[in-house]
Amino acid sequence: MALIHRTVLLKFGETTTPEQLQEVISRFKALTNHLTGIVDLQAGLNISEKSREYQVVLSVRFEDKAALERYAADEQHLAVAAFIREVGRLDSIGVDFEI
Repeated sequence: MALIHRTVLLKFGETTTPEQLQEVISRFKALTNHLTGIVDLQAGLNISEKSREYQVVLSVRFEDKAALERYAADEQHLAVAAFIREVGRLDSIGVDFEI
């Protein structure tokens, strides 16, 4: 069985505060204590000089595709996604691949 790696880049509007960005990161990291099937979970501010318009990077490794599917439908994950929209998400890019 292959591990699944998911990476998400988040772009926020000018009204989103640094504190709100940190809260997005904190809420995302808290999912690791709730969800099963997560091998690794990381989140942080984008420090790259390229693609600066995407401020937050989320990265998760799942045991398998079933764990990714459980995560996608999980109520706490959906609550974090709702908060991300609430604080001004303009766009996001998400990719998954097997490792």
